[in-house]
Amino acid sequence: MDERSVDVLVIGAGQAGLSAGHHLGRAGFAPGDGFVILDGGDGPGGAWRHRWPTLRLDRVHGFHDLPGLPFPAAGPDRPAAEVVSAYFAAYEREFDLPVRRPVRVREVRDRPDGRLAVHTDHGSWTTRALVNATGTWTRPFWPHYPGRSVFRGRQLHTADYRGPAEFAGRRVVVVGGGTSAVQLLAEVSTVAAGTTWVTRRPPDFRDEEFTPERGRAAVALVDAAVRAGRPPDSVVGVTGLPLTPELRRLRERGVLDRLPVFDRITPDGVAWDDGRFVPADVILWCTGFRAALDHLAPLRLRAPGGGITMDGTRVVADERIHLIGYGPSASTIGANRAGRAAVRDIRARLAPAGAAHWRRSI
Repeated sequence: MDERSVDVLVIGAGQAGLSAGHHLGRAGFAPGDGFVILDGGDGPGGAWRHRWPTLRLDRVHGFHDLPGLPFPAAGPDRPAAEVVSAYFAAYEREFDLPVRRPVRVREVRDRPDGRLAVHTDHGSWTTRALVNATGTWTRPFWPHYPGRSVFRGRQLHTADYRGPAEFAGRRVVVVGGGTSAVQLLAEVSTVAAGTTWVTRRPPDFRDEEFTPERGRAAVALVDAAVRAGRPPDSVVGVTGLPLTPELRRLRERGVLDRLPVFDRITPDGVAWDDGRFVPADVILWCTGFRAALDHLAPLRLRAPGGGITMDGTRVVADERIHLIGYGPSASTIGANRAGRAAVRDIRARLAPAGAAHWRRSI
């Protein structure tokens, strides 16, 4: 297959990638030769198309409209995966975004001519600038604990969860202190024979309103981490868990009686060094995700601290590359803003040389 050339290549068609595509079009980059979006999914929706079916819209917090097209009115009991995927599909059509799928990017390498080579399972591209919007869903994090390989029950990650019905009558250990852990614990506890919640640190419940000021302070903390080249902190590690009416009810039922994480896993449960033991049929790992950046490894972007040093959305080690939906922009509103910021920076950098396929200027 021939190598194709483009001014800007976007990897990922989730919220961040679609936002970048919208702003690239507005900045004058023509779909096709000016910019293209490569998405590894089988259809629109990004990570949202894989959310568990029992996640309803009324349990999704902080979803923001994509630029230029309001999120449609929908019943609160509709599955989030279904509604958001349909919205993303409509957005791609509305703005004629050049999304190619399923195309899986294998690696990105430097070229002697100053361009980047993007190698995929459907041929190769060269680009003058790269916007990476791959998110985290494809990289679930499974922590290592002694004995994990000998457990005779079932182990699954948040990414594998499809609803509570399959846990009926089972003894379930839920591992993790984030929002997803609490949501899944709430569902599973209604059908399981018993649930045990374990976390590395005591959960940080906050009985106060999540204000814009608190949101900005949380983003500033994550931004400081990525500017210093450290891996970005988890959102809940910065914001805490809002003590909603549902969580209050769970506490009253004893579902949120948390234990510190176990020291080892046995064939039929989990155990602590102090002699405590909890029998289990299932271990549900709600232990988060890591940024899906393995395809960028040939570029050697990581800092000694283990993260990628950022200046806004731009990678400090390589100004041709922008990461959006990463670090402080790993939220729906943050992804929107990051898409706009990345395109503004790219347009300013490419303008002196003249992007050959711009269709207009702004």
